[in-house]
Amino acid sequence: MEQGTDTGRTKFWNFIDNFKGDKVIWMIVLLLVLISLVSIFASTSGLAEDGVSRLDIFMDQLKLVCGGLFIILFCYNFMNVRIIRALSSFGFILSLILLICLYGGLGVEINGAVRALQIGGVQIYVFEVIKVSMVMYLSWAIFAYKEDRFFLPKLIAGTALQSAGSHDADGEASDPAAGGEPQVSKLAFVTKPWFKRLWYIYLPILIICAGMFKGGISSTLFCGLVMFLVILIGGMPKREIFGALIVGLAIVGIFTGIYFASDGDKFSRIGTAINRLTLHREYEVIAEGNTRSDEYRTAMDKIRQPEGAKLAVKEGGLIGKGPGGSTQKYSVFAIFSDYMYSFIVEEYGLIGGIIVLILYVSLLARGSLIARFCDDWFSKTAVAGLVLLISGQALMHIFINVNIGPLTGQTLPMVSHGSSSFLSFSVAFGALLSISRLAKKNMDTQAVAADENEEAEMIAAETVPEEEIQEETGNG
Repeated sequence: MEQGTDTGRTKFWNFIDNFKGDKVIWMIVLLLVLISLVSIFASTSGLAEDGVSRLDIFMDQLKLVCGGLFIILFCYNFMNVRIIRALSSFGFILSLILLICLYGGLGVEINGAVRALQIGGVQIYVFEVIKVSMVMYLSWAIFAYKEDRFFLPKLIAGTALQSAGSHDADGEASDPAAGGEPQVSKLAFVTKPWFKRLWYIYLPILIICAGMFKGGISSTLFCGLVMFLVILIGGMPKREIFGALIVGLAIVGIFTGIYFASDGDKFSRIGTAINRLTLHREYEVIAEGNTRSDEYRTAMDKIRQPEGAKLAVKEGGLIGKGPGGSTQKYSVFAIFSDYMYSFIVEEYGLIGGIIVLILYVSLLARGSLIARFCDDWFSKTAVAGLVLLISGQALMHIFINVNIGPLTGQTLPMVSHGSSSFLSFSVAFGALLSISRLAKKNMDTQAVAADENEEAEMIAAETVPEEEIQEETGNG
């Protein structure tokens, strides 16, 4: 019986040892998923809201988890770096189409802004998809630029040259060997490196950020920052990068000016952002104590969620109230979404909060290690960009939940309830794990080489030349 158990354990550990993907990232994904299921079940109040019960929300999250794991396994098993790179080239087009659909009549308003597509009974939060799509697209664009893989500029320049003809004004062939001047296309500038960077990298970033700005300023700033870091990691000229950043800030300034000039009718999300940055007016109304006024009730509604989240963190203490012990889940609406970290700290204390934080920081550290062992620019940039996106959003969610920053509505990746976010980050983890297989081979190869060198050095150290032995004997 014990022998059979030992054999089963051996097979299990052999299976784990032979797993090609990065085991650390696999462990992080699985732990986050388990935390998600436990937290979603416990964070619902148990009371039916709008006909939705605790079991309904949990079953919805369970379906999301199963779908997300299927996406991760599919990407891991059936997509290599070449396929992922080819699909990433369509990331900008996908993002642009989603934005056009969003503002073209298919979008629905949520919390005062149009940010989701309504397709049948399914809502797709566009910005969650765009974040991952644009990181992957920029990784492809940087790779194509570094490797000179852009075929369209050459095609345009070549077509223009053919249209101009190959003869001079006298009808003689313009052959440089025969003394004629070589034909130069008027569109030859499209093949210049600066134009490729502008057309394929900087303009897509500005276009997508401008499109996102109307629906959510915090999402725009966060996504823009991640894209800025991606092209910085990709080795684009720093002067151009900061120039594009200045242009982006100038556009934000123009939109802000339009908002104030129109008394808040245009780009109303700017007003929302300002209100979230400073809730002093709401606190002043509450301090007046006129509990019967509509203004007082409105002010209470605006501060209820952030204040409830702060209270949850405070009541959690060191070890928390224990599973199911949360009280703020009854007062903070949808705490299992935007305030998931506060709920985790309330039930599992500072210890539970630190464990969650360690998982995201570990992902960032592991991603930087994997990126160093990638062979091409696409893999390096994609890994770095995706771990920055996931860890960055997690840290922003955590900071907001502990009252370091205004409310932005960013979910906790792979933990919070939200179909678009969960599935988009599942794609990101699937790409990470698929790319990590190649990096792991390089890690193993380098580790074997290091072991061989160390063994050779030890053998060399143990082999003392005969002359040295005789010299030591003579000295003795």
